[in-house]
Amino acid sequence: MPVSHGAQCISFGTFNNEVKAGNGNYRILNKIALIGLSLFFNSVTISKMAHKSGFVNIVGNPNVGKSTLMNELVGERISIITQKAQTTRHRIMGIVNTPEYQIVFSDTPGVLKPKYKMQEGMLAFSESALTDADILVYVTDVVEDPTKNDDFLAKVAKEKIPTLLVINKIDLLKGNADLEAIVTRWKELLPAAEIYPTSAKEHFNVNNLMERIVELLPEGEPYFGKDALTDKPARFFVTEIVREKILLNYDKEVPYSTEVIVEKFEEKEKAIHIMAVVYVERDSQKGILIGRQGSMLKRVGSEARKDIETFFGKNVFLELFVKVEPNWRNRENKLKQFGYIE
Repeated sequence: MPVSHGAQCISFGTFNNEVKAGNGNYRILNKIALIGLSLFFNSVTISKMAHKSGFVNIVGNPNVGKSTLMNELVGERISIITQKAQTTRHRIMGIVNTPEYQIVFSDTPGVLKPKYKMQEGMLAFSESALTDADILVYVTDVVEDPTKNDDFLAKVAKEKIPTLLVINKIDLLKGNADLEAIVTRWKELLPAAEIYPTSAKEHFNVNNLMERIVELLPEGEPYFGKDALTDKPARFFVTEIVREKILLNYDKEVPYSTEVIVEKFEEKEKAIHIMAVVYVERDSQKGILIGRQGSMLKRVGSEARKDIETFFGKNVFLELFVKVEPNWRNRENKLKQFGYIE
């Protein structure tokens, strides 16, 4: 349950039924009561019929569990997840549909101070999430410094839209006293926010968070088709799955210097043929990525293929190639080609 939760309630009175049956005032009160109850239940029916829709944007610092939380809320594996910072590079939408509502969740890159033009584009994705949200979900965890990237936090504090503060990874705490201290600190930093201690990994308190999001949704027509799961094309998820395997299999600078582009996506009834290029910045990185006799690249391809087959529910033939594109993270033309800037 939320630690801080503003709510409105409706109170109902009771009539005194001891009034004599022949009393005219009693009959009038009865009629008024019936009319009132009729109007109330009609309004409930109308409000239930009104469709809700809205954008719920998930923001926060790197590695606090934003992608894990979004996957839990959406109920599908939309965002890739690793223990490394900067796993999410783009703004990714996951859409939840029911007959009563449509929620468009956005997972965003972790907020950071840019060192490359690519990271400037990533920060722009995060900042844009503050401008078009109906509900803002700010994710932190129990170990990060609350003052990290305080410029961005100050912008969140000024937002007038409903803000839900998720304190993630509470399963790492030893007791309630530690949690109370963290909650108190965050109440000072984001006094208008409703606070939800959560463990996305353990699915703790995620349902309560989801219920509150549905309550806060504005009324409106759906923004996407009712069968839509995301705004991204199939190729995007191939690139993300391949990049996830690179993040999991390599250390240091190599995974952060790579970009994956799908050059061929040929789908047939029972199988998909995919050709993808992995770009790196230096020849030395290319050698590390490929490995001795191609062993490392084969491992990445094998792991990625299995996940792609699960994602699409078809057999997949995946070919990976490695190319050197010097300093691509600082080249505007390449960043446009790779989708980091317009």
